[in-house]
Amino acid sequence: MTVLVLSVVPWPAPAQSVEVHEATISDLQATMARGDVTAVQLVDAYLARIRAYDQQGPALNAIIRLNPRARDEAAALDAERRTRGPRGPLHGIPVILKDNFDTADLPTSGGSIALASAVPPADAFVVKRLRAAGAIILGKANLHELAAGITTISSLGGQTRNAYDPRRCPGGSSGGTGVAIAASFAAVGWGTDTCGSIRIPAAYGSLFGLRPTQGLVSRSGIIPLSHTQDIAGPLARTVTDLAIALDVTVGPDPADTVTRRLGDRPVPRFVAALSPNALQGARLGVLTNYFADTDGDVARVIRLNVDAMKAQGAQVVDVTIPDLDSLIAGTRAVDLETKFDLLDYLARNPNAPVRSLSEIVARGLHHAALDARFRRADTVSARGGEAHRAVLAKQRLARDRIARVLDSLRLDALVYPTMRQEPALIGQSQAGSTCQLSGGTGLPAVTLPAGFTRAGLPVGLELLGRSWSDERLVALAYAFE
Repeated sequence: MTVLVLSVVPWPAPAQSVEVHEATISDLQATMARGDVTAVQLVDAYLARIRAYDQQGPALNAIIRLNPRARDEAAALDAERRTRGPRGPLHGIPVILKDNFDTADLPTSGGSIALASAVPPADAFVVKRLRAAGAIILGKANLHELAAGITTISSLGGQTRNAYDPRRCPGGSSGGTGVAIAASFAAVGWGTDTCGSIRIPAAYGSLFGLRPTQGLVSRSGIIPLSHTQDIAGPLARTVTDLAIALDVTVGPDPADTVTRRLGDRPVPRFVAALSPNALQGARLGVLTNYFADTDGDVARVIRLNVDAMKAQGAQVVDVTIPDLDSLIAGTRAVDLETKFDLLDYLARNPNAPVRSLSEIVARGLHHAALDARFRRADTVSARGGEAHRAVLAKQRLARDRIARVLDSLRLDALVYPTMRQEPALIGQSQAGSTCQLSGGTGLPAVTLPAGFTRAGLPVGLELLGRSWSDERLVALAYAFE
């Protein structure tokens, strides 16, 4: 549905026998089912693109580490396909992980030189699910160090560049994953979202990305930033690919108590819920609060998309939430939790060469751009406390207030720009985030590619819904797509 700048810039295309540029999971499965392509050939084709565009040419710098066993794993999956058939839609599909997902056969660094050699004792829950489904972990992507920002710079991986304009930031903190999928370095990728870290890179890469309801996806085996706000999710070029990725990784995990919130609810089945008619009769509320400070060109693109949704049968109303900024401002738990969440994570990894954020800061094992952020987090003296309880109370208040708005107006979702400003030039600060509306409430939100500004930069449109409305949000995105 989009054409990458990489397709038209004067860098030569890589020599490869298999075309994977913008190929969907279904495309790849169809070619493997016909016997036209093997998983080994897919691995080689994606590696060729990584060499051409990540390591050379525009030097996007999205990949922090490649899996040296990817071809061997692909060969084993090819043999299994021949003798037993495919395990499912991810069988033999190369994928990219943000480098804060534990992998028992590769270091998990969080982008930090402090953890460059830290091989965890076990895979993250999500990674176990992916391997069981037959996915090939092709490599791990750069991220804003320890997921603590939105421009994707780290002491281990350096600065990642936007696939549509390498002079600009890709968003973050899952910026490496976003660029990797936008540039067709793999079919689909996984990131984490504390406050926009899936949705911002997806918006700036013309991708789909879902921040699921807190509790729908396990966080176990992921380097934490904030146990209150962290959640994992996929980034993909199409909604069907997003749904396939979600179906494999959602559901309860005994090792992560937050997934108990799912309770007796059935585990969502995202592919089965996709409907081209989902927008017919849907009620959407355009959140006017988030248009006041929005770049005019970004707002223009969003309004055009809202009109397109109306044309597909959606009922659209303007919504203004009084004092929204002050309501959301007190929901940020990150700085109160990072120090102790990281301490607990490092204690579970006997191979970690450092044991605390305090040690990382004291030894200077971090990028200079993160120094003030990490020092501030390191000043927190104790877990919990009055300040933390106040944040949790504000999160509940904000979640309840948003739910009341949705209920009173009978809305399926609120609509607003994922980012109100274009991607910043590298070295400049990134403005325009709306991330905390979902990040501070735990409510699910999906970002959709909305088109491009006149400068050719991607714009994302976000839909936010009630808790556990993830299926509905993805279905709305599918109908829009």
